[in-house]
Amino acid sequence: MAHSASVGSAKRTVDVAGKRLGVKKFGGEFVKAGEIIIRQKGSLFYPGTNTDIGRDFTIFSKVEGFVNFRRMTGHKRGQKYVDVLLKQAPITENSRPVEKANPTVKLKQKKEGAGDTVKAPKTKIKAEKIAKPLKTSVKKKTADKK
Repeated sequence: MAHSASVGSAKRTVDVAGKRLGVKKFGGEFVKAGEIIIRQKGSLFYPGTNTDIGRDFTIFSKVEGFVNFRRMTGHKRGQKYVDVLLKQAPITENSRPVEKANPTVKLKQKKEGAGDTVKAPKTKIKAEKIAKPLKTSVKKKTADKK
């Protein structure tokens, strides 16, 4: 009879390397013909103009151009398409730029800290509140006694 309880050994403890899936070329980037734009499992993104899809759902470019992403509306709502445009697409209100700049406001001061930048405040301050002078509650006493 065993003096201690048996402990099971863990099976399949081998680490498997990642599959390196994801977007390889982002919107606005230049691609050559045959370059991989997206590696994916399943059709999360669909091929659009000048792109094609491989057996393993890889989306690649068929011509030289600039990558553009778009979302469908109507009965294909929610589907995301990848296009390669011959000319770079103009930035619209629905498209997102590659790099987002943080809004900064430069403070105008005299000599001290002239080049300092500070992040813009999140709340909007009305100009009326700033422009109004402060009311003083001190009343002027008249000198009637002589």
